[in-house]
Amino acid sequence: MEYLEDFLKFILVEKGLSKNTVSAYGTDLKTFFSFLEQKNIDYKTINHNEMTDFLWHLKSLNFKSASIFRMIESVRQFYKFLLAEEYIKKSPVAYLAVPKMPAILPDMLTNEEVTRLLTSVSGSDILSIRNRAMLELLYATGLRVSELISLKFPNIDIEECYLKIIGKGNKERLVPFGQKAQSFLKRYLAVRKTRKKCEYIFLTRLKKPISRVEFWRQLKNIAISAGIMKKITPHTLRHSFATHLLTGGADIRFVQEMLGHSSISTTQIYTHISQERLKEQHKKYHPRENGL
Repeated sequence: MEYLEDFLKFILVEKGLSKNTVSAYGTDLKTFFSFLEQKNIDYKTINHNEMTDFLWHLKSLNFKSASIFRMIESVRQFYKFLLAEEYIKKSPVAYLAVPKMPAILPDMLTNEEVTRLLTSVSGSDILSIRNRAMLELLYATGLRVSELISLKFPNIDIEECYLKIIGKGNKERLVPFGQKAQSFLKRYLAVRKTRKKCEYIFLTRLKKPISRVEFWRQLKNIAISAGIMKKITPHTLRHSFATHLLTGGADIRFVQEMLGHSSISTTQIYTHISQERLKEQHKKYHPRENGL
């Protein structure tokens, strides 16, 4: 795995990618190198047919399409790095043809489901108060879960209802939130009482920052208690936030800024969801569609 560590350091430091993304690149490339080792193939001289064999190998291991596309991108970026650093003279993946990745509309909740989810957390214990504050803030801002759990006191102006977020690529953005989220945040901070000991806002019972895995576990349990059978992740609330804003008439550039997307094409996926929702409503309520 020559130059792998150099590549991972490059995308972490020079490209400013998150540790989670860098870890994903590393995992993908280790899978790639393992295949090369099994087949006794030199990564510098691998040819087009051998690259195709690698893709079929992933398919035989039941990798999903999205995982295979991500794997291809990881390999592409690795060889792009080798070429730029002049470790190789020619990239073996330069002309690798792959089918276009189909657009997958993300899961989302309806307005009614979001209300059920939020209001189902009504306990007076500190963990229930914390969970309600986290969910309210997540839906109010569309934050990534990594951004939510890493929030610190210097990042939040609770009176002015603003967050300062350092997102992907170390890009900074200001994200507003409303009075609902503000009130639940204030309620949580009033019972938290450990500000001087830990600068992270959302803590566990042990007074340590909550992890993404623990928050995901809490969210699943809350969804079950709310009677929501859909598969829910923290990202589901981010998707719902974006879709509900666009459906309500928000400008797509505003939503792009809120989500921290570098390209508006990433945000446009939510316009497709909104259009599908409109079609459903039309079919359901139009008299010529439902036989009235």
